[in-house]
Amino acid sequence: MVKKTDRKMERTRRHIRVRRKISGTAERPRLCVYRSNSHIYAQIIDDVAGNTLVQASTLDKEIKTKHSNKEAAKEVGALIAKRALDKKIETVVFDRGGYIYHGVVKELAEAAREGGLKF
Repeated sequence: MVKKTDRKMERTRRHIRVRRKISGTAERPRLCVYRSNSHIYAQIIDDVAGNTLVQASTLDKEIKTKHSNKEAAKEVGALIAKRALDKKIETVVFDRGGYIYHGVVKELAEAAREGGLKF
């Protein structure tokens, strides 16, 4: 009998594998991305201190598109870059959260790069 793959478990395994290699510091914090079926979330995290420095999502009032699509991802990426630069954060480590670097995650990353973040 063929077992059906558990997509959530596979993403969790990929995320753990990626997190073994990358960690955010005060000099170079981690840009973490989470996407659900309805929203996109991005955080810049200092893992040493355990603090979230900056966050942006489609739930923010500045974001016009309230869905989990490419246009919303571009807006969230630009907003997180703007907020990070306001707090004098220029370089980050990108954590794709176990998701494939494609579609919504790619658009968010490219918009953050265009906004001035370096990774």
